[in-house]
Amino acid sequence: MNKQEFLRGLRTALSGLPQDDIEERVTFYGEMIDDRIEEGMSEDEAVAGIGTVDEVRAQTIAEIPLQKLVKEKVRPKRALRGWEVVLIVLGFPVWFPLLVAAVAVVLSFYIAAWALIISLWAVEISLWVSVLGAVAVSAVFFAQGNSIPALMMLGAASVAAGLSVFMFFGCAALSGGIIKLTKKAGVGVKSMFIGKENSK
Repeated sequence: MNKQEFLRGLRTALSGLPQDDIEERVTFYGEMIDDRIEEGMSEDEAVAGIGTVDEVRAQTIAEIPLQKLVKEKVRPKRALRGWEVVLIVLGFPVWFPLLVAAVAVVLSFYIAAWALIISLWAVEISLWVSVLGAVAVSAVFFAQGNSIPALMMLGAASVAAGLSVFMFFGCAALSGGIIKLTKKAGVGVKSMFIGKENSK
């Protein structure tokens, strides 16, 4: 893919975003391609090094604040007619509670997911605390000459340490997954405000 094809595809992929953002991105990537060509890359290599148009689109959407997209989308392109205003006002008792309920459901799922992760990390921390406690109690038992209870406490500390190691990797993977899912959900929500429009 050459520079012009890439920039044309990028402009099409970004249609629906505010026009100033489209122009800024197209100019930025055009200059980036030119810089790479000046460094000795071929045009195709310079374009390939940037990534696909879809990757650039997703990154662009992730970087633009949601408020800007909402403001751009809800700004009327023309003055509302009288009957449209009447429908919005009369429909308010229906559409507003439904909107609030939808936001509340999505937010509750998000909070529940993070509550689960926080509780799992709390269990992880408690396992490490129990390991330290068991080792301390084992030392006390050894000092008192009670070797069998001391060995039992060391065994319990070993089991807890093993469980905590496995749980650490599980908690870290789950936390990373939720963070990635949150980012993808954010891009998805932003994408809903970006209608595909014909590029100008």
